[in-house]
Amino acid sequence: MSETLTLSSLPLFPLGTVLFPGGSLPLRIFEVRYLDMISKCHKLGAPFGVVSLIDGAEVHKPEASERFSTVGTLARIDEFAAPQPGLLSIRCTGLQRFRIERQEKLKHGLWVADVTRMPDDLHIAIPDDLQGAAKALGGVINTLQARKVPPDQMPLHEPFALDDCAWVANRWCELLPLPATAKQRLMSLDNPLVRLELVNDMLVKAGIAG
Repeated sequence: MSETLTLSSLPLFPLGTVLFPGGSLPLRIFEVRYLDMISKCHKLGAPFGVVSLIDGAEVHKPEASERFSTVGTLARIDEFAAPQPGLLSIRCTGLQRFRIERQEKLKHGLWVADVTRMPDDLHIAIPDDLQGAAKALGGVINTLQARKVPPDQMPLHEPFALDDCAWVANRWCELLPLPATAKQRLMSLDNPLVRLELVNDMLVKAGIAG
């Protein structure tokens, strides 16, 4: 995708987490400001933007201020259910990263933004000195499969790309108990090789990768 490709009035969902491209995000939605937004996105087959909160809470309080990162990820709704009135249960997949150019808060506290899509991560083969991160992640996948974890409960979804720097780095960022601020910095990096190098350092220190 060209970096100049923009989206106008993209609805935003500020969360206390970070969505990575290729990642899976389950959400239970009950706030009025998001029920209508998510329903419309699902009906139109349109994405919304997930951004990581810097200040504020996921549940809106009129007197509280909200501040969020200017780099987020487009989310595609893959599963949609309304188990009861006033409640939606969805599962999303992270698509392309974007950068906020202008944002506006609408009534009911809903945020929209004009955004510029960021280029997709380049496919970079994993160098020999970082193969430990890929092997350790493959071990996690094998363990989960051996335990017969149901597909909808798997934290990692096919197709597995254990030969790709971005995919391996992103999946470890989701699995590791990192602060949201650290995940945001890693997600915002333009170079997936650098992202994996930083993740690999953490894995080595934790004794997960050799």
